[in-house]
Amino acid sequence: MVLIPSKPLHRRTLLRGALGGVGATLALPLLDAMLDGHGEALADGEALPVRFLSYFFGNGVRLDQFVPPIEGPTYPLTAELMPFGAVKDYVSVLTGFNSHCAPSNKITHHEGMVIFSGFNNKDVGEGQGFYSNAGGPTIDQVIANTPGVGDKTIIKSFQLGISKRPSEVDFGTTMHAMSHAGYLMPLAPTYDPQKVWTQLFDSFTPPEDPSGPLRLGVLQLVRDSAKRLDKRLGAADRARLEAHLQGVAELEKKVAALPPLCEKPMKPTEANVDVGGNEPLVSVSQVMAELLKYAFRCDITRVASILFTEGAGNTIFADLGHDTAHHWYTHDEDAGMQNKQVHDGVVFAMERLAYLLETFKNEADGPGANLLDNTAVFCSSDCSEGISHSVDDQPMIVAGRAGGKLTHPGLHYRSKTGENPTDVLLTLRQVFDPAATAVGAEEPMSTTPFAPLKAT
Repeated sequence: MVLIPSKPLHRRTLLRGALGGVGATLALPLLDAMLDGHGEALADGEALPVRFLSYFFGNGVRLDQFVPPIEGPTYPLTAELMPFGAVKDYVSVLTGFNSHCAPSNKITHHEGMVIFSGFNNKDVGEGQGFYSNAGGPTIDQVIANTPGVGDKTIIKSFQLGISKRPSEVDFGTTMHAMSHAGYLMPLAPTYDPQKVWTQLFDSFTPPEDPSGPLRLGVLQLVRDSAKRLDKRLGAADRARLEAHLQGVAELEKKVAALPPLCEKPMKPTEANVDVGGNEPLVSVSQVMAELLKYAFRCDITRVASILFTEGAGNTIFADLGHDTAHHWYTHDEDAGMQNKQVHDGVVFAMERLAYLLETFKNEADGPGANLLDNTAVFCSSDCSEGISHSVDDQPMIVAGRAGGKLTHPGLHYRSKTGENPTDVLLTLRQVFDPAATAVGAEEPMSTTPFAPLKAT
């Protein structure tokens, strides 16, 4: 049984401090003192927070290496799903769904982004290159605007990006943002972990200070506030608070240790050499996972999106020894290239998502639960396979338990009828708004939630 102090601790309790004229605040994790007597709700009667994350990786998969051979919760992990071994019970794999976007939307890659919104793209072909604009809000923004979700946090939603290399031939809003608030309203991701830190966790030094926001540690500023709070907490909460502060200290070190992304390189010998050299995709994605973990657990935001690589972008997986953009590998008809470079690139992308899911699973979030228990994650791409540009059989991964509202253990479901992917979005919307009856508009619209994802 959870013991509640005579004066319950509010979920919005912050540690505050100041040093040398600089102020700082630090949000707290979910503590027993913030819960009701049963640990099933906040002390003020509000439901425990559930979070949502949408995750995008470009250029599809290798279907023969991705799709499990059997359905149900005992599905085996295929070669491209193998990275999810430590979190398999939390992962549902949905295959055989065909995009219901309008045929006029199909200009390669762009139409695949409909899977995140249920809205046809607009202005297709009305600008330079491959051109379109996203036609409506993406599911993360629909959820963020649900009463009781985005209006309960300091930041309604947050957009993160990993690879900074966009396509040079795709234009309009569709391809260059993961999240859209609506037509002509793209929400650009933040790629620099230090900027993410500042935006999520407050600025710890004046903006004009050239030494940057991480030179003055937040823990030094809030130490006295933490000591005062410590007297109000039980032994379990004190241990959680200490672990939280230790985690923040470790995160400060990780962020500060990242190499600057704008570091001036030596003059290249060839005009085609990238100015920044190889992208640190692994280290950046790991730090972003840590930042998002704290943002979710401290209820700074409940909704986020991660653009790992753009569809049709120019990301090179140098960690795999590649010297060509993954997008171009996916369009190579050579079987050896498809079986090696393309396949390895998909596994690499799944490893980055798996790291994030494991980070969430390893983070306590209330009595007897972890962060992945209280999160819903939707992951997909802009096509089924890059070589075909097809939006039939687009891969979808849904992870997490969403506070017990999504099926657990996860399952593999393969549609035999080319069902509408937007059905899945409606199911996810109903996690946060049970009264919701639709997602999207026109051909991709759904009014029929995907029942197999719902917990029974």
